[in-house]
Parts: sequence; C-alpha cells; structure tokens
Amino acid sequence: MRLMDKMLAVSAGILFVLVLVLTLLFALSFRQFSIYTAERHVRSVAEAVKVGLTESMINGTIGKRQQFLARLAGVPGVNQVRVTRGTAVIGQFGPGLPGEGTARDDVKSVLATGKEVFELIDVDGSLVFHAVIPYVASDQGLPNCLQCHAVPAGTVLGAVTVDIPFAEVRRQGIVAVVMISAAVLVAALIALAVLRRMMNPLSQTARTVQEVTSRAVGGDFSGRVRQYSADEVGEIAVNINRLMDFLEREVNTIRTRVGQLMDHRAREGGNQLAHTTELVESLVEASQFKQAIEEDQTKLEIYQRLAGILRDKCHIKRFSIYEVAPSKNRMTAISIDGEVGATCRYCDPQVMVDASFCRARRTGHQVNAVEFPGLCTMFRPASAGDIHICLPINQSGATGCVVQIVGDAGEASLATLMVPFIGIYLREAGPVLEAKRLMEHLRENALRDPMTGLYNRRFLEDYVGALVNSSQRRKSPFSVLMLDLDFFKQVNDIHGHEAGDKVIKTVADLLIRSLRASDMAVRYGGEEFLLVLTDTTAETALRVAEKIRAEIEATKIPLPGGILCKTISIGVSEFPTDADTFWQVVKFADVALYKAKAGGRNRVVRFVPEMWDSEGSY
Repeated sequence: MRLMDKMLAVSAGILFVLVLVLTLLFALSFRQFSIYTAERHVRSVAEAVKVGLTESMINGTIGKRQQFLARLAGVPGVNQVRVTRGTAVIGQFGPGLPGEGTARDDVKSVLATGKEVFELIDVDGSLVFHAVIPYVASDQGLPNCLQCHAVPAGTVLGAVTVDIPFAEVRRQGIVAVVMISAAVLVAALIALAVLRRMMNPLSQTARTVQEVTSRAVGGDFSGRVRQYSADEVGEIAVNINRLMDFLEREVNTIRTRVGQLMDHRAREGGNQLAHTTELVESLVEASQFKQAIEEDQTKLEIYQRLAGILRDKCHIKRFSIYEVAPSKNRMTAISIDGEVGATCRYCDPQVMVDASFCRARRTGHQVNAVEFPGLCTMFRPASAGDIHICLPINQSGATGCVVQIVGDAGEASLATLMVPFIGIYLREAGPVLEAKRLMEHLRENALRDPMTGLYNRRFLEDYVGALVNSSQRRKSPFSVLMLDLDFFKQVNDIHGHEAGDKVIKTVADLLIRSLRASDMAVRYGGEEFLLVLTDTTAETALRVAEKIRAEIEATKIPLPGGILCKTISIGVSEFPTDADTFWQVVKFADVALYKAKAGGRNRVVRFVPEMWDSEGSY
C-alpha cells in the first residue's frame, strides 16, 4: 500500500472513530438531558398537585380534587396525574375517591420508603416517562400539612403518579443527534480532503524518491525527483536530484577512467555501480598480486600464481603459458592447464622451435579467435568448436610471454568477459617477470665461465649443499672427476693463447656432449675441469671418464698452423664411499689426478686410500 493510501486510511479511521465517539456522546448527553428535563417537568407537576391539594384542604374544596387532577392531566405534555393515599391518610380520612386507596407495586414501594421512582415505560407502543413522587408531611410554612393531618412531620401522606409522553422527546433527540453527527461527519470529510491535499506533495515526492532510489540501487543514476512544493518536501527533492547528479557524474568518470586504465570499454546498461566496483576491486587485487609476485624468488613462482589466477579467479579451465627466449627466438611451455613442464598442447609444435610462427609473439597484439575465427593458423583445437584467445605479455618493447585461453563455444562469452581482467594481471606481471629474467640472467652470467659456458667455482660452492643433501636423502652416491689437459702450457707457449682458448672450448663442448642433463661440468681452473656425475658409482664413473679420455685423444683440433691433438688425465672419487664431505671427495679426486699425471698422463685413475698417507699428503 502506498504511503498516501496508508496515511489517508489511518486518518479516515481516526476520524471515523471520532465521529462515532462524538455521536455516542451526543446521544448519551441528549438522553441524559431529556431525562433530566422530564424529571424536572414531573416534579413541577407533582409540586402543583401538592399545592393544589393543600389549598383544597384549607378551602374545603378537597372533594372536587378529581376535577383539578383531570384538568392538570389535560395540560400539553402530561398524559396522566393520579394521587394515591398513604396509610396514615386512609386511617384518618378513609380510602378517598376510587383509585386513591389502591396502589401498584411501584407506588407501594414509594409509600413505604418515601423514595421517588423515575422510569421509562412502554404504554401501548408509546414511550412514556413514568414518575412516582412521595407526598411527605411538612410543618414548614403556612398553611402546612400538619394543620389538617394528625401525623408527625416526615410521614408519607401519599404518592403522586405523573406520566408524560417521551416519544417526541426521543424523536427530537434522534434528529438532533443525526444532524450533529452529519455535521461532524461533513467536517471530518472536509478535514480528510484538506489533509489529502496537503499530503499529496509528500506522497508524490515519496513515490518518485522510491523510483529514483530503486533505479540507483540498480546502478542507474539518471532518475530525477519532481519538486511538488516549496517547503521541506520540495527541498528533499532538490537535494536528492543534486545527489543523483553527483553520483551519475562521478561514477561515470570513475568507470571511464578505470576502463581506460584496464584498456576495457565500459559496457552499457546493467548495474553501472556494481560494474565500477568490480573494476576497482580488480585493480586492487591486481595491485596485491603485483606486491606478492615482487616478493617471489623465481619466475616459476610468478607463473604458478598467474596460473592460479586463471584457474581459480577467472574460472578458465584450459590455458597455456609460454615463455619466449628472444635470443634464441624459441618458446618454452611453462604451464599447460596448470601443469608445470607439460608439453605444447593447443598449438603447432613449430612455435616451440621458431617463435615467429606465434602470431601473438610476432605482432605483440591480442589474438582473439572468438571475434575472428581462424586468425592464428598455429592453433590446434582439441575438439571441433574450440576457440582461443592469446594475450602477449610485453617486456621492454618485445613479447616475453604469451598466455593462451582455450575453451569451447559455450565458454567463449566467459573468456571474452575475463580478458580485460586477465590483462590487468598480465600488465602487472610483465615488468616483474622482466626484472626476474634480468636478475636470473645476471646471476647465470656470474655463475658461468664466459669463454666455455660451463659453470664456475662460485656456482659449485653454491650448489654443494643441495647436492650433498639430495644424495643423503635419496641414499644415492655421486662421483667427482677431476680433469687436467696434459702439457697445456706448451700449447700457449708454442701456438699462442688463441690456440689455447680454442683447445679449452673444444674440450668443454666435448664434456657437455658426454654428460647427462642431471650431471654438472665446471671449469675449475685454467685447464682444469671438474665433473659431478649424480647417482653414479666410481665404477660407472671410470667408464665415463675413460670414454671422455679416449674421445679427447682422438679429437683433432684445427689450428692456422696445422692440426693439434691433446690428451687429458682424469682422477675419480666417490661420495660417500671415499669421504663424507664434498670437498674431501674433490681433494681425493685431485689426488687421483696427480697419480695419473705421475704415472705417465693420458690415463684415468681411481682414488684408493693408500694414495693418502696418515699426514694427509701424497
């Protein structure tokens, strides 16, 4: 129910109750007044009867009292007047005229108690005010009752019964009550109409305020409230319109600015306030994401967080994250559907070998196959109807990563909707990934020998703890090989340092080809190399060392002045068989290398305890 209807209903109810109460009060008051008037009337008639009878007694005309009573009964407004003698009068003067000696019950009660009776009775269908008033002997004034009656003062000499018509009084009363009630009702209706007119601006304003605020809750601030009056209600309308102007202007500004920041075109319709709030919350979450990834140690942790955003927040089930190596123009699959290290699943494998085949990598722009199907020829859908959107992460003016979103036709709208939000995270992640990549590159350069590309001794020092802990945890041995080129100083002396560098590079390349991915090659000194063969016993390491020795011996190194052949000596020791510390194992491998040098060079020697005397010398 509307406010206006409620207020009018309440007001009408109050006025109705007021009219009803006033009508009842008027009716009761008029009844009481009519009874009071009738009572005064019958008292006057009864007093006239008393005076008349007393005068008749004094003047000796008491015998003609019946005529007096008849004339009195004929007075307008009097139906009947009758006198009934009391016991004392009957005893002194007899029963009197017919009817004066007999009494009805109410008269007998009055004669006995001396208390008057007033009541409304129905006589032949007509309402009559019936009164029985006692005639009490009094010694006051002259003449008085005691002059004729031999009774003490206060004796009930008789009773006067008077009946007067009451129907006309009641009719007049009803007419008066109806007229008064009608007047009150008319006044109430007039008051209700005036109230309605006064409340109409409030009701209209309240209704329009409800409509405007309901639209505002739904994000539409274009509604305005009409001003119906110039009072406080009108001021409310003006202030609400000002508020709507402010909200519409500021929300649109915020939405537009945030949309520009997100490179997202604000959609029309819908709840603009909720949409704006959603955009702002996305910016806040992206800022928190950036703060989190800045504290991550490696790029892989950042990629894992990004995969979590795609999967958990954006509800993308299938996706790929590729990293581009600009120097090699290759792409590496970092995470496929959240699986780290998985192989390329939704693209032609050519993009892994030559990154220029990837359209997003090549152009640095979004590839949206939802709007433009078949845009990228490298996409390999898992099933018919699959779509994809590729988003590049630009770093230093080039594409450093590519995020691929894959879905079926039913997921296309969700993917399109999520692209601007994903773009925020990618823009935040780009600089951080670039910084991590540069740090890893600098760290990698600091831990590698610039000439051979092998790890250096600094890396070995950092790697020792993890190597030993892994071996002890898995209870698996590893072997250390110390290698030293034979007569290398002669190469520099005879052929020059460039030839020496070429020999070192050739040996380093051969070592890299001879090792597994889990093994490690370190340039330990000028012409010294150290190899760590994980999960390898000394016996196996001896076979690997012999193979390396033989390959180096058979390798011909071309020089400007001819062909050069070199040999190498190798010492082998095992952890933890030979020693329970890494550097002691390295020392033992060096001892074995010394024995190989002393034994004629170009050979492999396994460390045995006899090579190490009690003083720790060899």
